Formats: sequence, structure tokens, C-alpha cells
Amino acid sequence: MSAYKDEDPRIHGIKTKIRVVPNFPKPGIMFQDITTLLLDPKAFKDTIDLFVERYKGKNISVVAGIEARGFIFGPPIALAIGAKFVPLRKPRKLPGDVIFEEYTLEYGRDRLEMHVGAVKPGEHALVVDDLIATGGTLCAAMNLLERVGAEVVECACVIELPDLQGRERLHGKPLYVLVESH
Repeated sequence: MSAYKDEDPRIHGIKTKIRVVPNFPKPGIMFQDITTLLLDPKAFKDTIDLFVERYKGKNISVVAGIEARGFIFGPPIALAIGAKFVPLRKPRKLPGDVIFEEYTLEYGRDRLEMHVGAVKPGEHALVVDDLIATGGTLCAAMNLLERVGAEVVECACVIELPDLQGRERLHGKPLYVLVESH
């Protein structure tokens, strides 16, 4: 499911505020820079509002945001829908006991960590990030949440790079995106 296919008039404003930076962080990568979106209060609010409209009243108790840009979009969504926010962090950023999941990025390897006990069995979770490329990060996030007994309801991203076929790696888990970039 995608908002851009619904032709919501806010989508065009959001898409025009995302800057594409060639060859960053390394040659061949077309980096989708959402910092320019954040500079426009209306576009930023529209982004959050579209997600809140989709998830309000859906019995989601956990919004899990992927470091780092999932930390920008996740907390305001969580507050608006009455859910807790759980940060999924890069290695060695969380104090205390953690569980982790390693994964492959479109340009390397990484791992996500989550505090032990942050999510309880049976909770309904939404995974939030700024972008889906190859799908590796979202899969790692879902694996972490499902290992502790949560039900991942959906993944939500501002941007999808459909040419990298990340959606296919989600094994049928619903993905909601606002804009596509080719």
C-alpha cells in the first residue's frame, strides 16, 4: 500500500522537499536526503499526519524506529496514536542488556539492537524508517520484534526505492510508503 498511489495532494509537496544527493555516502549511491523535508514545517507535518491517519485506532502499542532517521518520524507517530516508542539502535549505543540482529545493507553490513524487555509478547508493533532500499534493515527490525513475541502489523517508510526490490524481501509483510524514488 502506498499513499502516492492514493493521489493524496500532500504527497507532491512531500516529494518535492526530498533532496537526492549523488554518490553519497559512496560512489553509485543516490542518497535520499530527508533533512530538506524537515526544513519545511508543512511538508514535515503532512508526512507525520499521513502516517497518523493510517495508524490511529489500529491497536498498535509499539512504534519501533530504526536509527537514525526512524527516530525523527517514529516518536511523533507514537505520541499521536498512543503507543510507546522503542528505538532500534546501532551497535553499542544502548546501555544494559540488548538483543540484536545482524543484516546486510545496500552498501555494507550492520546490526540493530533493542533493549531486552522493551517489547512484550503479544504487543502490536509498527516499524518506522525513512526509506526502504534492499529491505535488509526492515527485515532485521521485524526479526528482533518477532523474536520477543511481538506481532509486526506493518512497516512504514517515507521513501521506497522500488528498483532495489526491498519490498519483496519482506515476505508479504505490509509496507506503507509515501513516495517512490527511481
